[in-house]
Amino acid sequence: MRFSRLLVPTTKETPNDATLASHIFLIRGGFIQSVGGSGLYNFLPLGKKVLDRVRNVVKEELDNAGCQEVSLSFVTPASLWEESGRYEKYGKELLRFKDRKDNEFVLGPTHEEMMVNLVRQSVKSYKQLPLNLYQINLKFRDEIRPRFGLMRGREFLMKDGYSFHADEADMKREFDLMEETYKKIFTRLGLEFRVVEADSGAIGGSGSKEFMVLADSGEDTIVVCDGCDYGANIEAAVRREKTCDAPVPQLGKEKIHTPDATTMEALSKFFDVDPFYLVKTVAMRALYDEGKSQIVLFAIRGSDELQEVKACNAVEANELVEVSEQELEEAGLIAGFMSPLNAPESVRVVIDNALKGATGMICGANEKEYHTTGNTIDGDFDYSDIVAVQEGDACAKCGGTLRYTKGIEAGHIFQLGTRYSEPLGCTFLDENGKAKPMVMGTYGIGVSRLLAAIIEQHHDEKGCIWTKESAPFDLYVMVSNIKDVAQLALGEKVYETLKAAGIDVLFDDRKDRFGAKMKDYELIGIPHAVIIGKKLSDGLVEFVTREGMVKEEVSADEIVSYVQERLC
Repeated sequence: MRFSRLLVPTTKETPNDATLASHIFLIRGGFIQSVGGSGLYNFLPLGKKVLDRVRNVVKEELDNAGCQEVSLSFVTPASLWEESGRYEKYGKELLRFKDRKDNEFVLGPTHEEMMVNLVRQSVKSYKQLPLNLYQINLKFRDEIRPRFGLMRGREFLMKDGYSFHADEADMKREFDLMEETYKKIFTRLGLEFRVVEADSGAIGGSGSKEFMVLADSGEDTIVVCDGCDYGANIEAAVRREKTCDAPVPQLGKEKIHTPDATTMEALSKFFDVDPFYLVKTVAMRALYDEGKSQIVLFAIRGSDELQEVKACNAVEANELVEVSEQELEEAGLIAGFMSPLNAPESVRVVIDNALKGATGMICGANEKEYHTTGNTIDGDFDYSDIVAVQEGDACAKCGGTLRYTKGIEAGHIFQLGTRYSEPLGCTFLDENGKAKPMVMGTYGIGVSRLLAAIIEQHHDEKGCIWTKESAPFDLYVMVSNIKDVAQLALGEKVYETLKAAGIDVLFDDRKDRFGAKMKDYELIGIPHAVIIGKKLSDGLVEFVTREGMVKEEVSADEIVSYVQERLC
């Protein structure tokens, strides 16, 4: 492609709303164009080339793994979402609308229902299983605050795949195959990533893993171990059970007047005990479908913090929101002095697993200005892992030290089981002619988000540095002075010869000054360049590697064979 014919509206100006390198450079480099600042983007020729190359890597690896590509309607009947039970639960990110006949539809943010609907109409026997179908298609989520460019837009390109099986063992086999396939995809794209245990969220299912591209700018906090390969999203991370060297409080069972001890710090100081032996009680209102809600008390050790996603999952709620002091009083609870041990019957109690059977604990008395001592945490409560893993905690897998790092979620795979096949009636006849629900897995990759993830990992202060498999072109050829007959002639020869050899070349034949062309090259970030300039009179040209801007002098007569050797 000749640069003089290419639509590449590069700019020196940084977009007002851009803070991440990927957002800045994809806009400035003419890859994408914002549509009214609303989380929607046009892909310009360079951006579309990168998007297609990334898409091709994803498709090649999936096809090699035996997956089959389909294309589902972007517009989805709301009735399918009602069948699965997600129509209310998904929340306001699901864009709902009616057509002229008053039929309800949604713009698909994910396509479990649509794919199940396809399969339930087409597959009837165990002989047709297993089956893994995928699409690489548009999705829409009505983000409340779209930001960071392609990282969190409202419309995006996503690969979503769904596998169907006769039993759970075969689903887990496919789940493992998809994990290995995803590793190949991210490795081919030149990304440093970590596979981590994750929360299944609105998709559902019993187990999931995220593929996190490591980047300081990532929105997700990941817990990783320095001693092994353990990794998990903070929402799903687990730790080895904690112990405390501080002495256990030697206090009998009694009620103590504690007028100013409304915080863990104040309570610890009042009793002169480690927060490990205090019960922290957090009140939240759990929201459910059809406007239903309930106040829930979550009890954890005073040295821990509540992990709200874990807590939300523990009570199977759509969302947790804060509760006002007035609401607490109406429910028979006193802020600062709450206890899970004698809570009102209308209030649900969930206690962290680490507190089960704990003795010598101090907690609120559910009476203003009073706490009780000498408590044993037992009884008929709901127990669950609801604490946030902290840096320095011990790894449950090897005992090593856990620490936080940042990541960008680029892929997510789920073991769905029969979460969708049962409510949607997606069944098959087994060897005995008995109808059974298909066991499912689902596998997603944010294809357009990958463009941003690549740049977050691969850029410098001058612009993008695309990896080999993702670059819009394999090579950039620049003629420094287009008026120099010898330079232009060599540029044309190199361009035509390499293009004929199957190398995708961007030939900068513009009349612009050398400095302006060089800045565009650095901004666009094609992995390698051939610069034909003044040294041609000495029989030399430059071969440039964009990463580190490493320059090598090469004989003009040998530059074509040199490029072929380096790039092929």
